[in-house]
Amino acid sequence: MHRDSAQQKAVHQVTLIGAVLDGLLGFSKIIIGHLSHSAGLVADGIHSISDLFTDLVVLIILKFSGEEPDKEHPWGHAHFETLGTVLLGSILIAIAGAMIYDSSLALLNTSTLPVPEWPTLVVAAISVAAKEWIYRFTLKVGKETRSDLLIANAWHSRTDALSSIVVFIGIAGTMAGIAWLDAIAAIIVAGFVAKIGWDLCWNSIKQLVGTSLPEEDIARYQSIVMSIEGILSVHSFKSRAMGSKSILELHIQVAQDISASEGHHLGDLACYELKQQCDDIGHIIYHIDTYDDEEMDTAPSYKLPLRNEICSVIDSACNEVSNQLQPYKVTLHYQPKHIDIEILFLEKDMHRLQGPGVNSDQLIELIKTKLAHQFPDKKYFGSIYLATGIIK
Repeated sequence: MHRDSAQQKAVHQVTLIGAVLDGLLGFSKIIIGHLSHSAGLVADGIHSISDLFTDLVVLIILKFSGEEPDKEHPWGHAHFETLGTVLLGSILIAIAGAMIYDSSLALLNTSTLPVPEWPTLVVAAISVAAKEWIYRFTLKVGKETRSDLLIANAWHSRTDALSSIVVFIGIAGTMAGIAWLDAIAAIIVAGFVAKIGWDLCWNSIKQLVGTSLPEEDIARYQSIVMSIEGILSVHSFKSRAMGSKSILELHIQVAQDISASEGHHLGDLACYELKQQCDDIGHIIYHIDTYDDEEMDTAPSYKLPLRNEICSVIDSACNEVSNQLQPYKVTLHYQPKHIDIEILFLEKDMHRLQGPGVNSDQLIELIKTKLAHQFPDKKYFGSIYLATGIIK
């Protein structure tokens, strides 16, 4: 779940550059806007100062979210990033509300509104170019490191660039004689701020409450799992996001007659392929099934007899044939409502028991007859397969 040192360094570098730029632009807009009589530019400056604050929040949150899992946070610290994004969005919504309130009061008395001066146009134009550049730079690093918080911060910079365009138009219109246009521009800028704040909050809240990943992502993951030879189906598929990574939980169905180790190998192979082909995946929890328990009409019976009980019955049946005959290997295949049994005898043991008129096939049939009478509750048992073999 954590980023490597090179990624962390890139994230911190781009955020620091953005913070310096936001600080310079923010204070410049506020000072020039105040001295040159532009409420829109002042509002845009507040927007940039909010960017500076959010840059600092991003740096703090990313430091914690990039740490390794520990005893108190076994899943990692990625939700610190999500919480930071909610905090960032909430602050932006509050700032937008204050900006709309102040600009609405100014609109009530447009006759006293001063006309902005030419320096405000220059600052607004510089802001457009600078914020567009930092947007592209931050978005590039955010995608490379798969940081939702950094990508959100990039789009925050893009809204600042757009808002500066609106401010530029508002200032130019006011200078041309439309007195109320600058205040309208300030309200529009506030709308940009509120929109990005809401989007940040909503997307992060969906992540915190465990909302599933998009259907197209889930379909891609399932397709990768199903490409593994030996996997019959994948079901009970659950997913959620945690910071920049995805958490998956799934049931993998394999043939009921393979060994537990082979089923486990197929599950490990599916996890390997998922992580190789999808670098957004953090943790995978999988369960191996020999049947599709998702489609069962009733819950499986957990009262089926266990190995010790079954083997004692098999041993008793063998002893009735000969006290020298014991099965070499017993394999149990548990189904929802019954058990299929495979019993393997050593060929050398069978050969030792053979006599005049008695061969291994007859011994097998005799054991089958004894087993049919030994099992106390036949409804639990499906097929019983007996065989002999040479073990090297």
